[in-house]
Amino acid sequence: MLSIKRLPRISTSNIHSNIFFNLKNGILTREYKNYSTLSNLCKSLSSIHNCTAQSKHPQLKQFNAEYKAAEALLRRSNLPGFTHTFQLLGRSLHTSKINYNKDENDKDKDKKKDDANIPSIMVKALFWIMTTFTLIMMSSMLLSGDNTQSEFVRYVSWNEFVYSMLLKGEVEELIVRPDIEVVTIILHEGAVVKGRKATSRVYHMNVGDIHRFEEKLRETEQSLGVKEGVRVIYDRNGSVAGKVITTLLITAVILSFLYSTKSMKMNINLGGFSQLSRAKFTLVDSMSGQGKGVKFEDVAGLKEAKVEVMEFVDYLKRPEHYKSLGAKVPRGALLLGPPGCGKTLLAKAVATESNVPFLSMNGSEFIEMIGGLGAARVRDLFKEASSRAPCIIYIDEMDAVGRARSSGGSSFGAGGGEGEQTLNQLLVEMDGMKSREGIVVLASTNRADVLDKALLRPGRFDRHILIDLPTLIEREEIFERHLKNIVLEDLPKYYVKRLAYLTPGFSGADIANVCNEAALHAARHKQNIIRAANLEYAVERVVGGTEKRSHAMSPAEKRIVAYHESGHALVGWLLEHTDALLKVTIVPRTNMTLGFAQYTTSDQKLYSTEELFDRMCMALGGRAAEAITFNSITSGAKNDLEKVTKIAYAQVRVYGMSPSVGLVSFPDINERGKSPFSKTLKNLIDLEARKIIAKAYYDTEDLLRKNQDKLEAVILTYFMKQ
Repeated sequence: MLSIKRLPRISTSNIHSNIFFNLKNGILTREYKNYSTLSNLCKSLSSIHNCTAQSKHPQLKQFNAEYKAAEALLRRSNLPGFTHTFQLLGRSLHTSKINYNKDENDKDKDKKKDDANIPSIMVKALFWIMTTFTLIMMSSMLLSGDNTQSEFVRYVSWNEFVYSMLLKGEVEELIVRPDIEVVTIILHEGAVVKGRKATSRVYHMNVGDIHRFEEKLRETEQSLGVKEGVRVIYDRNGSVAGKVITTLLITAVILSFLYSTKSMKMNINLGGFSQLSRAKFTLVDSMSGQGKGVKFEDVAGLKEAKVEVMEFVDYLKRPEHYKSLGAKVPRGALLLGPPGCGKTLLAKAVATESNVPFLSMNGSEFIEMIGGLGAARVRDLFKEASSRAPCIIYIDEMDAVGRARSSGGSSFGAGGGEGEQTLNQLLVEMDGMKSREGIVVLASTNRADVLDKALLRPGRFDRHILIDLPTLIEREEIFERHLKNIVLEDLPKYYVKRLAYLTPGFSGADIANVCNEAALHAARHKQNIIRAANLEYAVERVVGGTEKRSHAMSPAEKRIVAYHESGHALVGWLLEHTDALLKVTIVPRTNMTLGFAQYTTSDQKLYSTEELFDRMCMALGGRAAEAITFNSITSGAKNDLEKVTKIAYAQVRVYGMSPSVGLVSFPDINERGKSPFSKTLKNLIDLEARKIIAKAYYDTEDLLRKNQDKLEAVILTYFMKQ
């Protein structure tokens, strides 16, 4: 029952109210300070009621109940002032819920969402229940309905059945199964077989002619004098093959009916049947908080490549600027270059700083043994990218999916039919009938020669960005970046120039390996800091391999190797067009070398005939030193002869430096099915190459004979240090 509290006397001249809300705790605190008009009081009370009508706080519930009762009482009094005021308030006040009801709204939304998902969950549950029921029915049809089948199977012969069971009167009944030509023997409870109590009541017996079994049984019973024949039951449940076929047909009909419905098809796919065709990409989205990885400032060198890639990023950030000039963004960019030069590292920087969704996937993840999965994953990847546009798709190791298609009628293998279907789908998605705006495709590979030509044309991969081995200046930047992460004796700038000068042809990965090997070497020797000796050791380790001091050489072999390496060093020092000598060592290495000479090579790209000839002489210096010193040669010059042969044939066959052969070039004869030149020209090429090698060897030998005292001085200096 509603309680009526005594209120202060109200008059139109001295009523004034002020109401405060404590929204944090949800508790209404009313403080009456002064009095105002009756209209102000009604408006205030009505506002409070509208704001707190949905609240579940006990005090507010009581207030709302009392307000409604007071409103009804005043309406029944027919007072003109009150009636008019409440009518105005009822028509004009439209308020919304306040913040402390927000959680309840969210709960209501979640509840509605859960209610909407209930039909989908019920359909999936029904599908799996029906599938399980079908499998159970199939297994039950394959087995007999008799409970005796669940027991352990024991087979007996005809004689054992007749003389140990039938003659003793232990058989209760026989079950004949014509479909499998087996008779099941059921014994009495507590039957005795062969003088011992039987451990099981069920036995089986194979019968050759199942149709004459009962006739043969009755004849045997008459001959044995058995008066009451054993009861015979025939179990004709059909053949196993018929049961299997019937069960499969019923299952196929049920599944086809379920899968024909669009809603059921969607729910079945959600259950896992379509998971194989989903693209397993890695998403980097700056809007979701990710992207704290590699930045462009962390990528040392690669200035031109970064400028090219940043153009794609800039288009995705402000496409209106380009479209206003009539420009179209390239659909894709292909990062080319040797391994370890920073292609994937540059892609990571793009993922971090693009401020658009970045979908990364490896090329090998598209190809599967199941036909059509690769193409389905390509479609799913681009569908996901379209929903997130503008975005960037990055495919690493593009040669796994973009290999050139075969020209034959059929192709097999991992890169065959499935690979071609995947490539065709990729070509259609990049530039087909459906144009996808706002999607840029980046890809990287170190085998651009095997890619399909249709993939490289403008409109798909318009830009081909070459990321080559770093130059001297770029190596300095890379060394400076990696040396900041290790503890050095001096500042990184003290080591950068020398290390960059000692490592021509090194990639970014090789430089990172040098810095890491230096740190490992210092830690192995229990040093607190990394010194210059550790860095030089790391360079030697990467160039020549690990030292194998345990593989000791005999004094004779050590002497031969010393003269061999000294011959290389001396010839390289005396000739004009060779690299400066840095170090000579005869310590065995893990790359099967007994020693090597280290030179400060340059980043030279063009070589003259004289420069190539001097390099051949330097390579033959070891063999010539052995010949003039020991009057014999060894197998240690194998690698040197390979280099010399390659240089000689390149001059004659590729560079056109032989007057006798002429200005011809055959650079790729190994890739052709047959020789591109005649036998006469081939013999001439061989003759010219041998002439160049022979002249280089005789000149090298003559040079060493003239400077043999210097050769002996080098050898003497080495053995004195030992």
